[in-house]
Amino acid sequence: MEYRWAEGQLDRLPDLAAELVRLQPDLLVAISHRVALVAKEATRTIPIVFLQVNDPVGVGLVASLAHPGANITGVSLQGLDLIGKRLQLLKDALPGLAHVAYLRNPTEPYSAAYWREVQGTARALGVTQLWSLEVREPDEFEGAFAELARVRPDAVLVEPNALNWTYRRRIAAFTAEHRLPTMSGETGFAEAGDLMSYGPSLSDHVRRAAALVDKILKGTKPGDLPVEQPMKFELVVNLKTAQALGLTLPASILIQATEVIQ
Repeated sequence: MEYRWAEGQLDRLPDLAAELVRLQPDLLVAISHRVALVAKEATRTIPIVFLQVNDPVGVGLVASLAHPGANITGVSLQGLDLIGKRLQLLKDALPGLAHVAYLRNPTEPYSAAYWREVQGTARALGVTQLWSLEVREPDEFEGAFAELARVRPDAVLVEPNALNWTYRRRIAAFTAEHRLPTMSGETGFAEAGDLMSYGPSLSDHVRRAAALVDKILKGTKPGDLPVEQPMKFELVVNLKTAQALGLTLPASILIQATEVIQ
């Protein structure tokens, strides 16, 4: 197995992909839509399996989930459909929830659709004020944090994107310092200190991607394998954070939790 890692420097991805293609591997595995798009551009023949991609059709990886076509398939995170659940969990934890800030990266190809979904779901739940805090580069976090400190929302919803993931501990440290309940989409955020996270099980996600790799190496064409949707979801609750915020979470949330951090 050959590994390459861009260390957060996205401009290195094309060269790394070209280097791997020159090695003529039997298959490429690409983690995230940015990496998968670069891999797709690098080869039209070597099979590609992607994972941790929020919207494979929307970002241009596949023609459809049922018939991906060409030399690529993978496992989708189904991110858009989970926004409503995350906001509902915040509402359950904070019955008076009225003001929400959404931390997002508008340069992500799926971000606009996510923002529309957040707006629609927030209205349905009675959220009266909603802020879009945009962070495109690491040095923009300070401005977003200053805005959060100024508006003092009831809660913060974190968009599941690579930038927020990389700086999840920085986000969690700020929201903890300013006593802001925070909901995110991946377990690592709650482990870093967010109040809750809800999303697909990443361990199950990886296992299913490995099963696709196995099928392809045994002769199945990747374009004939439908893109798989997540089937197992995890709600992680950080009780230590809840106690620091002075929150008593309802039993309805704790019963649903797949993991409780104490």
